Amino acid sequence: MFKKINFLLFVILTILSSITIEAVEIKDLYQASVAIKSQSSGDRANALKKALAAVMLKVGGEQSVLDNEIIKQSLKDFDSYLNQYRYQEKSIKVEGQLGSTKQLFILASFNEEKINQLFQQANLPLWGSLRPQILLWLIEEQGLQRSIVSNSSSSTLPYKVNEFSIQRGLPIIMPLMDLTDFNQLTISDVWGRFQQPIKEASNRYLAEAIVVMRISNSSLLTDSYTDNYTDTAKVETSDCALPCVESKVKNHNYVLDWSLLDWGLIEGQQKLSQQYLGDNPQELLEQGLADITELIYQRYALSTAKQNDLVIEVANIDNLATYVDVFNFLNNLSAVKSATLLSAKGSARRFNLQLLGSSDALLASLKLDNTLVQIIDPLAQFNSPTPKGEGILVPVFNWSK
Repeated sequence: MFKKINFLLFVILTILSSITIEAVEIKDLYQASVAIKSQSSGDRANALKKALAAVMLKVGGEQSVLDNEIIKQSLKDFDSYLNQYRYQEKSIKVEGQLGSTKQLFILASFNEEKINQLFQQANLPLWGSLRPQILLWLIEEQGLQRSIVSNSSSSTLPYKVNEFSIQRGLPIIMPLMDLTDFNQLTISDVWGRFQQPIKEASNRYLAEAIVVMRISNSSLLTDSYTDNYTDTAKVETSDCALPCVESKVKNHNYVLDWSLLDWGLIEGQQKLSQQYLGDNPQELLEQGLADITELIYQRYALSTAKQNDLVIEVANIDNLATYVDVFNFLNNLSAVKSATLLSAKGSARRFNLQLLGSSDALLASLKLDNTLVQIIDPLAQFNSPTPKGEGILVPVFNWSK
């Protein structure tokens, strides 16, 4: 009987260790590219201010960051945070035009340490450089025709997705829509947001989260519910109530909605959006992506104001060199202010981590990296309640380097 239990535990641990989550390290968090009319000093100053605001948004994750008074003040003093800048010309796609056009941009990089200190002063959360990769199934309905958008599509929407991904620091990929994808699911599967075929087709992309986004100028528009939409046109409200709401729905040309599948790697979990109504599909797409980004940010961001302690165990430290590597790794985590060795027993080491933010945020970020892999092992030497006697089990990890 004991051998059978050990065998089952081995199988479970093998399966858990084989699960990998794809994450991407964003290397240009403190850099932004902004369109500029000319190289005049006035245009340059305005563009550099916009570039710093873009960096603040990329680092902070939420649009509300730009409403903070300390951040607002820093934008007026952008030169104090600027490292360097240069001009560049890029080809961009314009809606309704064939081919592409040239546009002048200014590429600016800012001081990481100063910006981080600014966020700490403002008590605003920071989002680390290791971020979850998102797979976007974008399906477009034009009249009676539906198509799944890929990077090779002639639509301008993929360009908008890639531009948003760079600007907000959220790794977003789109399906290839090759024979493999077409053999695994149909357009109806994506439109209906059927989880099983979508998840099976998504496995090859190793994304941490799957988004299905639908944009339509026909069926979704006629099926819109008046109590379930976001009006991106920001029409002023009045006292006419429901008739005015129905009128606004009928007057818009496009509708967009999205769903987030298996969010947090919980089987079957799905978060649905409201509908977004407007006249410009690119603006609707950007608004939907912004809301998805903020939802993801809320899980992974680290609070600069709130500090917590978390005790963890690393189970397979069998020599001094490995201990040094683990200790340095923990102290270099953006979520960790400091790491202290509490005790050692055999090849296991227990550490106390002083966190910037919640333990949930740290554990979620560790899932994006295979260096420390959390295991479920009832035989672990330190898998026992914390010294405070609160009955909370210490999370156990394996060092995989």
